[in-house]
Amino acid sequence: MTNRIPNRKAICDVLLESAETDKDIVVLCSDSRGSASLADFAAAYPKQFVETGIAEQDLVSIAAGLAHCGKKAFAASPACFLSTRSYEQCKVDVAYSNTNVKLIGISGGISYGALGMSHHSAQDIAAMSAVPNMRVYLPSDRFQTRKLIEALLQDEKPAYIRVGRNPVEDIYQEENCPFEMDRATVLREGKDAVLIACGEMVRPSCEAAVLLEEDGIQVAVLDMYCVKPIDREAVIRAASSAKIVVTVEEHAPFGGLGAMVSQIVASACPRRVVNIALPDAPVITGNSQEVFDHYGMNAAGIAKTVKDVLMDE
Repeated sequence: MTNRIPNRKAICDVLLESAETDKDIVVLCSDSRGSASLADFAAAYPKQFVETGIAEQDLVSIAAGLAHCGKKAFAASPACFLSTRSYEQCKVDVAYSNTNVKLIGISGGISYGALGMSHHSAQDIAAMSAVPNMRVYLPSDRFQTRKLIEALLQDEKPAYIRVGRNPVEDIYQEENCPFEMDRATVLREGKDAVLIACGEMVRPSCEAAVLLEEDGIQVAVLDMYCVKPIDREAVIRAASSAKIVVTVEEHAPFGGLGAMVSQIVASACPRRVVNIALPDAPVITGNSQEVFDHYGMNAAGIAKTVKDVLMDE
């Protein structure tokens, strides 16, 4: 059955449930309550909701101020703006001040499709990960998103959570969603190659592993939703058991998951690492799936890359 619930809606659902008994929860957005799926929260808890308008820098600074007053602030805005226009506020007001602000980057990656490079966030993993005290998470489906937000409600540290705009097919089940904070989830075991993916790239990576299995190629798949802090032990364990490592991310080829995995593998268990990512150029015009198809970031494209790399070994 096709899932129709985007990860952003899963975030709102958890906050709605939690705010009923926790009046310290406050949600902020920058003229994006509709696109962030936060309209229901605003209607249910108007006294716990702040609308800043199109003012992303104010959004982050106000959230930090509320956190300093003891509030649990969740600030939502399109990832393309949250990670660029308000970068200094994220760095200083949130991370340097170590405030309890959860930054929610909605419509991440190339979710806005035809709106082009101005609305794409292909640099946010690198930018946010470079900031001390800032954690970076890219949940892969609605069930993992729920688990992540529930866990983040229990701590008081800064975090950046990036989710896409559209629903993604379920990877887990409501009654079976293994989750451990800051630990990757092993979705498949395999000795020929390991695919390490995050966010919306986890699903096509799993599908690619199935295609490769039909050709007798055994591929492990890691859901690295916790990009920072990255699960170093999981990377080393998987890489040590495989011939090659392939990372898959909806991000530019620099400074993201691929770069982090490469550093770990190079220092701990040298293997060939190949990064499947968006190009270092403005991407083509089209919806998310059309873009992924064009750049080989779908199941068939990922499987082909794994085959090609294994042939070169």
